Parts: sequence; structure tokens; C-alpha cells
Amino acid sequence: MGCRGLRLGDALSGGEGRPCPSGRDPSCGKSMTREEILSCLAGSDDSHLFAQASALAGKEVFLRGLVEFSNVCARNCLYCGLRRDNRTLRRYRMSAEEILSCAAQIHAHGIRTIVLQSGDDPGCSTRFLCDLVRTIKERYPEMAVTLSVGERPLSDYERFRKAGVDRYLLKHETVSQSLYRRLHPGQSLSRRLAILRHLKTLGFQTGTGCIVGLPGQTLEDLAEDVLFVQNFQPEMAAAGPFVPHHATPLASYPAGSVCLTLRMVALYRLVVPFCLIPATTATETIEPSCGYAAALQAGANVVMVNFTPVKYRSSYSIYDGKATASFSRVLSAISRAGRSVSFSRGDARIR
Repeated sequence: MGCRGLRLGDALSGGEGRPCPSGRDPSCGKSMTREEILSCLAGSDDSHLFAQASALAGKEVFLRGLVEFSNVCARNCLYCGLRRDNRTLRRYRMSAEEILSCAAQIHAHGIRTIVLQSGDDPGCSTRFLCDLVRTIKERYPEMAVTLSVGERPLSDYERFRKAGVDRYLLKHETVSQSLYRRLHPGQSLSRRLAILRHLKTLGFQTGTGCIVGLPGQTLEDLAEDVLFVQNFQPEMAAAGPFVPHHATPLASYPAGSVCLTLRMVALYRLVVPFCLIPATTATETIEPSCGYAAALQAGANVVMVNFTPVKYRSSYSIYDGKATASFSRVLSAISRAGRSVSFSRGDARIR
């Protein structure tokens, strides 16, 4: 499959019934070398790769209810529309009452995981977040709470865990030191990775992931991302394409390849078979007719439904043209991918 003319079903065409690359049962996954990963990233046998990843993923797709509760960010990442220096963006920070109203909607839709996401917002206190999580847990004890609020002092993560946060998402973005340094002024990759390790020691179901197609990124860089995920063994891993934002220094660069993104999704599935892997909204943004479904066919097993109030959604502008992740759109994509919806919490499977 080439990187243009993507069609629903391409991910699985012609690959069924072939042996697992490792020679083992597909449910075992496999440990991959850098050379094997690079071969897959180059598109040596997409149908085989996607078929094996799909077999590992299984039929169930887990839903998450997403609330983007603040777009305030102290960081200045070159690719992100929420970056500190974007003076054109209308900033917002939702109240506890607004967030709890979203939680009620998520619960009413039968979704049993809420994802609370924001920029790196120093004005959002640890106490506020902990009180919010406790309230959600008291009202909906069967719901899992995922937090994604960026880099905080290590003591904050301990408080989040004690408050009842089940999962924490912190994408590594890239493990290339030079690329990370160039794209994240004033930030440290080593600190980012240290936080991820700390999250694991605290007992969080820990999520990470990369951006595919960043300016200056190579296939070798992406192979290192796969090797990092293989070694780290996170409970959640995401691969989404770079999508430019008009008010960033990378506005003129082309979007990342969806096909390369699908290969990364499939490789993540092979090296961490139990992992929760999302079909990202960025993929759907570039391929609005089949992005979600193609990612599901390539090994993803999670989709986030956006419950952020409509009046705020356009202001959570991490990239241009962001697809609408509505409940109906997500359910339709899951059906077209030949998968079934699970309304369980969708915790990561035992390793």
C-alpha cells in the first residue's frame, strides 16, 4: 500500500492467513530488531504487517470520553497551536462544575473512562485536580479516570494517584535528542522519560506515544521510537501524524503520512500486544473518510469521543482542521472497520 490513495480495507487486503513474523502464535507478539522495524516502516509488506497487528488487537474497541478542560500552556513547542507564544488563541479554563457536567454526559453514554486533558497549565492547581478526581470517583465509582496534564513536579503525580487517577498519558513525542531539543525549547527529553518511569513506579497505567512526520524526522528516528516503546512496555501508546497549525513556526511544513502512521500503530501492536492504542483524531483529520477505521484495521483498539463543550472546542486548537470526534462518527468508524464496541473500562490486558 502506498502513502497516497488510502482506502478502507487496504490495511487488511491480502494479509490474512500468513504466518507471524516471529514464527509464533500471533497472540504472543514479538521482539523486533531495528532492521526489522526499518523494513516495516519502509513498507516492505504492509498487508502482512497490518494483518498480524489486527489479529493481535482483537475485535473489541474501547471508548474514552475526552474533556479538554484547559488550553492554557506554559510550553512553547514549535508544532502545537496551544504554545505559549500563540497570542491569537482565546484561552480558557473550565470550572469544576462544567467538567463534572461533561463527566455526567460521558457516563450517560455508557462510556466508562473519562480522559481529562489540558495544556501544561500552571494555573490549574494540584488540589483542584485531586478534588475533581475524587468527586468523579464518588459519583461514578465504576469509571476509570485518565489524566493528561503534562509535566508536573514528581510529588503531584503521587497526589494524583492517591486521589484515584487510574491512568496517565504523557507522550514522549520523539526519542531523538536533537529533534526533541529543537522542537521543545527549554525542555528536556531525559526529564520527560524520567517522569514516564516514575509514573510506572507509582502504579499508573502509563501512556506515551510519538508524532509521525515531524519536520526533520527520519525513519531511523521512528524506529528508535518503536524500540523505546518495546523496552518501556507502556499500557497505552499512541502514534499520530503531524498536522501543521497556522500560528506556529512549523505552519508551512506538510502533514505527516497516514500510511507511515498506520505502520507505527501496527508496530506498536506487535511489540506491546496488550497495549491500548488509539485511532487518533489527527489521523481522521488527514483522512476524514477513513482515518479512524484504517487505524483500527492496523491494530488500534481505542477511540476517544470528544465531550468538550462546543463553545470551547475550536479553542483547543493543537492543529488546524481538527476532525469532530462525535459519538455517532466514532461508532460508524468502528462498524466500518468490522470491529465491535466495548463499553467496559477497557483496562490494559495482563502482560
